[in-house]
Amino acid sequence: MIISRTPLRVSFCGGGSDMPGFYREHGGAVLSMSIARYVYLSMHEHFHSDSYILKYSKVETPKTVDQIEHRILRQVFTDYGITGVDFNSSADVPSGTGLGSSSAFTVGLLNLCNAYRGRYEGRTVLASKACEIEIDKLGEPIGKQDQYGCALGGLNFIEFHQDDSVTCESVPITEAMRRRLEDGLVMFYLGGSRSASEVLRKQADTLKTSKRAMGNMQAMVRQARGLRAEIMTDVDIIGPYLHEGWMRKRSLSEGITNPSIDQAYERAMAAGATGGKLLGAGDSGFLLVYAPDEARAAVCEALGEYTAYDVRFDPIGTTIIYSD
Repeated sequence: MIISRTPLRVSFCGGGSDMPGFYREHGGAVLSMSIARYVYLSMHEHFHSDSYILKYSKVETPKTVDQIEHRILRQVFTDYGITGVDFNSSADVPSGTGLGSSSAFTVGLLNLCNAYRGRYEGRTVLASKACEIEIDKLGEPIGKQDQYGCALGGLNFIEFHQDDSVTCESVPITEAMRRRLEDGLVMFYLGGSRSASEVLRKQADTLKTSKRAMGNMQAMVRQARGLRAEIMTDVDIIGPYLHEGWMRKRSLSEGITNPSIDQAYERAMAAGATGGKLLGAGDSGFLLVYAPDEARAAVCEALGEYTAYDVRFDPIGTTIIYSD
């Protein structure tokens, strides 16, 4: 039995600039943090070595790799020559809620298959291969930030270059600053899930036709660079950065926000939050807010009908937590 654990992520600034249609022309950048909520994948030899049993949101029992319905499993098992296994997936949060679970699944699966084959690949290699699988081989209209954010662990400044290369830099903050950042951040589950691909397609189309949307995206990249520099001396600066970024992002295209999300955000700000954003592509999932000191309790009370979740730092990234 081998078990991989891969963190989910929250993106603070620059989301959307990791899309090829943008970064290949302008270059992109995000500031992202891996969090202590995870996707767990396990695998061992199947009793019936001539078939598979695959358990995720459904159960599959295909005889051959070509019969696997799950697109990512089918592609990775084909690439890595994985046959005759019993596979299981579980996660701390539902899919489609803005925390990068799909890419965490892909990164964790690659790590798991390497361990199963007795091989090792570094975390940046796993992230790069996950991008290749999701974007190039499976044709998903998504960006590259989730794969790197989930693979690396920690607080990272990630740049997407015009030549398709990616560079990652760990952003150093002290232990006291990390605790203050964690204490100020809180997520509220607003309900629902959505296909990131569908929302991102709309955003990409808008960027092609709207100079205003393009200008906002370029400003969001500048934000990511600015926050990277300022957060190392003052973590509280994240609130205003989140607020400005959300105001810009919600104007990129239809489908990013809705009246329920806007109302929850306005109530959080009125209760003392200094900024926030909807995580992920948009429309549903988790609302992230920064509410330092006594504002945190007031915000939780103001949004009392929603479940609140702590945001804790994951310093490790994808890892194998058990191998027998």
